[in-house]
Parts: sequence; structure tokens; C-alpha cells
Amino acid sequence: MRVRSFRLSDYSLISGLLQEALSELCYKETMQAFAKQLSWDGELVLVAEDQGELVGMVIGTIDDNKGYYYRLAVAPGHRRKGIGKALIEGMKQRFIQRKVNRILVTVDHHNEMVIPVYESVGYSPSDFTRSANRLSIVKKASM
Repeated sequence: MRVRSFRLSDYSLISGLLQEALSELCYKETMQAFAKQLSWDGELVLVAEDQGELVGMVIGTIDDNKGYYYRLAVAPGHRRKGIGKALIEGMKQRFIQRKVNRILVTVDHHNEMVIPVYESVGYSPSDFTRSANRLSIVKKASM
């Protein structure tokens, strides 16, 4: 298994993976944030590849010099194999390279079930934020 930067050629496969891994509403919200993040800084979107198959992805973003894990998704048939942890670590390294002041995990009702994965790699309750709607990649453009 290998974690790498997202490539444009991954788009349809990642879209399918997210559709499979997330609820319909979460998928829609995630795809909008995903598109914004790609347009701003595609290096903060990582994918996990296993024997040529895309099996996971993480979307990170930086707001006010803080690094945020926005969405983590692993294909249902590939869960509990360390893929989520590898994606989290890969994004953490990107945040460290960018010298962010703090790294936070964005939690909303869509992803509460992944909190134990973040805790297993060392994040604590003080590292979780429920302010996803305040992130620039999530905010709706004002008309």
C-alpha cells in the first residue's frame, strides 16, 4: 500500500470511492469541498493505492495557519488494514512541512465514527473541532 498525492486522472475513481464510502448528503458536501481544495492546493489531497487500486483518500486544508483533516474515507472492503492511519500520517507530514501552528481534526455528524482512528494515532479530544462549516473549503460563496 502506498500513499501519494492525488492526480487528476484519479478523479472518477475517487468520486466512486467516496460515493461508496459516504452517505449521499456527506458525499455531496465532500465533493464540493474536494473541488475547492483541489483548486486551491491539490497537494493536501492524498490517496491510498493498493496493488494499483485506489482504496482511500484524505482531504486536508489549511485555514489561519492551522492544518485541518477534513474528510477521511476508506473503501468498505479495505477498512481495518491501516489505510486510514497511513493517510492520516501522510497528511500530518504535509502539515508539518507547511509549518502550521496546530493540526486539528474536523468532526461533524458524518464522520464521528472515524474518531477512534484519529485517537489511535495520538490525537486527543482537544484536537477535535466541530467547526467544519467555518472552513474556507466548506463555506458557501456569498452572492
